[in-house]
Amino acid sequence: MTTYNDMTMLSIKEQVLGLDTEWHHARADGLAKVSLYYHSLGKNGKLEITATKQIGTAEDLSVAYSPGVAEPCLAIKANPHTAYDYTAKGHLVGVVSNGTAVLGLGNIGAAASKPVMEGKAVLFKKFGGVDAFDIELDCPDPEKFIDMVVALGPTFGGINIEDVKAPECFYIEKEAQRRSNIPIMHDDQHGTAIIAGAGLLNALKLVKKDIGDIKVVVSGCGAAGFTCAKYFISLGVKRENLIAVDIKGVVYSMNISFLCSIFCSGPVFLFV
Repeated sequence: MTTYNDMTMLSIKEQVLGLDTEWHHARADGLAKVSLYYHSLGKNGKLEITATKQIGTAEDLSVAYSPGVAEPCLAIKANPHTAYDYTAKGHLVGVVSNGTAVLGLGNIGAAASKPVMEGKAVLFKKFGGVDAFDIELDCPDPEKFIDMVVALGPTFGGINIEDVKAPECFYIEKEAQRRSNIPIMHDDQHGTAIIAGAGLLNALKLVKKDIGDIKVVVSGCGAAGFTCAKYFISLGVKRENLIAVDIKGVVYSMNISFLCSIFCSGPVFLFV
């Protein structure tokens, strides 16, 4: 039998839950407004280009540009490696995406991916002291995308491929690396795997477990999850102790869902 006090408590709980839901909606709405304001505040976006040399006089300009600039051009022609001495190439990274797998947003296109790529360039500068510039290519075709990435080689010291969907990303990275003479990496694969691997090793130290004895479940076997799984095995996780799960269930070699699984993203790791 429900008493008056029970009904009162039920009413209070409903009100609290309702207020909690409203608060979350308001918070999300507030964050959206703050984010849009942040990105449009002052100079639009998050990046700008500044000169690293003094260019205040006509003499400065005549060295920075014509006619003086011909000298480093000729030096680089004679020895292409001197581009690292006379240009920004050695500390300039290209953040390149086609917007086919952006964070949790999916295939939103090249233009819509630009805020994320600008953000990645900011991270390079803030935490690595490396200059980076974002390039969004309206090019979902893997072969054409590879051609464009490789063609950017003379500009950058390295290229960070970002937010390109699986399974194309695996082929794109390997083929671009094969054809290019600068470092190229797909951050969603290796950056995530390195961080997850470090977290795994640290967790094992805390709980005093051997990596060969644990079981690992990878939930979501896309670009990040698949590469994390491979990296965990290289760190010492036994292959028979690692289970990968996709939207169709457990992934296994003879299951057609394995081919579908690499389209999943957003890995969650459960360590047992």
